[in-house]
Amino acid sequence: MGEAPFEAHLPPETVLNQMEMAVIVCDRFSNVIYGNAFARQLFGFGGDEVIGHSILSLGIAEEDHEQATELARHVLKGGVWEGTFCNLRADGTTVYTRAHAVPLRHPSGAVDGIVIFAREALRSNQREQDRYGLLERVGERLAGSLELDTTLKRVADTLVPQFADHCFIDLFSGDRLYRRVARHAGGWEPPPGTWAEVDEPVSYPPGHFSAKAMSRRDAVLVEDMVQHRFSAPTESSKRLGDEMGITSVISAPLLVRGELLGVMSLALSNLTKRTDPHYDGFDRDLLGAVASRVALAVDNALLFEEERETALAFQKHLLPGDRPPRHDGLQIAWRYEPARPLEAHGHGIQTQVGGDWYDVIPLSAGRVGLVIGDVEGRGARAAAVMGQLRAALRAFAQDDRAPADILRKLDEWVRTMTRPERMRSGWNSDDLVRPPLVSCTYFVYDAWSRVLEFANAGHDPPLLIVDGQVSELSFESEGAMLGVRAPGLGGEILFNEETAELKPGATLVLYTDGLIDRRPRENGEYYSREDARELVRAAVAEVARGGVEEIANAAYEAVQGEIDDDVAIVVIRTSAEELAVEERSFPAEPIMVSEARRMAADAFAAWGMLDEQAELACLLVSEVVTNVVLHATTTPAPRRELVLEGGPSPVQFNPPGFGAAPFDRAANGSNASFDDVPVPLGAPTFDEDDWNLGADLGRREPPTKDFRLRLRRGADAIWVEVFDSDMRLPRIRSAGETDEGGRGLYLVDQLATRWGARPTADGKAVWFELPLTP
Repeated sequence: MGEAPFEAHLPPETVLNQMEMAVIVCDRFSNVIYGNAFARQLFGFGGDEVIGHSILSLGIAEEDHEQATELARHVLKGGVWEGTFCNLRADGTTVYTRAHAVPLRHPSGAVDGIVIFAREALRSNQREQDRYGLLERVGERLAGSLELDTTLKRVADTLVPQFADHCFIDLFSGDRLYRRVARHAGGWEPPPGTWAEVDEPVSYPPGHFSAKAMSRRDAVLVEDMVQHRFSAPTESSKRLGDEMGITSVISAPLLVRGELLGVMSLALSNLTKRTDPHYDGFDRDLLGAVASRVALAVDNALLFEEERETALAFQKHLLPGDRPPRHDGLQIAWRYEPARPLEAHGHGIQTQVGGDWYDVIPLSAGRVGLVIGDVEGRGARAAAVMGQLRAALRAFAQDDRAPADILRKLDEWVRTMTRPERMRSGWNSDDLVRPPLVSCTYFVYDAWSRVLEFANAGHDPPLLIVDGQVSELSFESEGAMLGVRAPGLGGEILFNEETAELKPGATLVLYTDGLIDRRPRENGEYYSREDARELVRAAVAEVARGGVEEIANAAYEAVQGEIDDDVAIVVIRTSAEELAVEERSFPAEPIMVSEARRMAADAFAAWGMLDEQAELACLLVSEVVTNVVLHATTTPAPRRELVLEGGPSPVQFNPPGFGAAPFDRAANGSNASFDDVPVPLGAPTFDEDDWNLGADLGRREPPTKDFRLRLRRGADAIWVEVFDSDMRLPRIRSAGETDEGGRGLYLVDQLATRWGARPTADGKAVWFELPLTP
């Protein structure tokens, strides 16, 4: 027999190792069992360290893990797969590879594994296919975000260092061009004062290749920079370009719908060693195609950011300002964070405004209303409902009613927020937009008594910090959410009134459910609500003795991971010091007006008020107390007339304790009267026999009642409250020139900062506020 040909003795390993294409073989479990020499060079591993490990050990970027899983699933079913991967080498560099995968079959025909052929994109003999591969890759990167900065950085990361050593993207803002991205191979950075840095303005001189690209509205190729000299923006930038050994440049305009958005430039230099350090016409066409996709993505990102800014500005103006107002006896911090755009979660494009809301409402006599709530859903409707809710609650709160009454009233209001939805086929009475579901808790805090009153409507309880220990403020009733009862249904939603006393220095942490809902773990799973709540408790406990701002930040950062919903956090801390207050009860007798005024004068002097301030305050105290004394007895009967026989005119009688004041107003400095207080329906009246116009007149006076005067001092104001058992609320009336009374409330209204009256459990309280000026 003759000697066998040389090829018959050539081992397959020799052939595979001489191929300028990576060959990777994996078993049915996607573990690497073979890699040729070019694979080690392409993927950057030195020996057999990847053998026996998952295909992901080839340095496939995390963002492509799902794509690698799809490759294995598809090929093991007998299919063929082709696509582009981003691979991270051991030396930290990035390479984009074009992969072609086919099944590895047993002689019996069964699929035993996967064979992958890979090469570096753009540096092979199949440049046309690689061109589509890079465009596909750029498209994937551009589709990954609608945030402008993220979009531009992803483009630069795709092109550097594989296709360029330097990448610049400049965008117009008005008439000025600003640098938005500057990316260089190997992490190199230009010295300050040479090439323009990010966010700095850029001005290209006439004749510069970037200026030509924008004026021609077409990509410009400078194949060899040594043969062409261009005027540079500055002399220092030209010197740096010469030092870097810039060899070739492509500049392409960013055009969309005929509008010039900016320019993108790529350059090769001595930062990396390349077989051919020059671009050609093919590369120019490729960059032109990339630039058109980048321009469209930039335009979409700019439009989305404009829409998002508009939506966030709308929502921001519906919420309180950035700085909480000052309130006596309280330190307040709040934080609102909208969720990131939902396109990152595969739910389509949304601006991600939400319905989380909070507010701090000044009430009578220094008391404060606090609310935290969340409207179901997200988007413009949720934000609009939130704004209406906040306005409605502020209006309801001015009545100074109990928190449970406020929530009942708010629930009735929410239930009215329905409307028929117009269908394409016409009206359908069954198609109603149901009321929004709203969770909220409303608190009323009195810093002088330290009493916290509250009612809950399906909201999570706040955290309570006392002496450094973190717990939850206990709710006896969770309460139903507002709007849960559909229109037309009977029954009544009950909101329980609850009370707690906060110790000096106690802290409440109010939050919405966005803080603890759907927060991803590192393994891709999500924290449960209870796990997230425990993380928040632990983070707050670590800074429990810190400031309210520190606690708010710790609560927000407690649970890692991107949020799916907006978050509102309000932290309030009670004062460690007792606030100044004076209180005393008096019989409702005329002589007590001067006593009440004397008590007020002594208190105001002790608090260091200026004489002018104290005199004004005492005057208003007299006005309010005088009216209380005048009307402290039972409801006045209608004025009676006694007509004497033969007499042309009636004689009027004013029983003692009713009608005009039975004492000298000048003695106590008062001109006030509640003569305009309406007589409530069903109030008791008196027969003429009750007056007994003889000696019984003095013996039939109604029994004397009491009133209570309470004075409070804050940092910037004083509050005066007068309590009595009369249920009638006062009102201002216009007094005529000859009227004896009716001017007291007018004086209070004109001279006090604020005034009002609120019902109490056993009567009413009339109050007013005066500022303390230094």
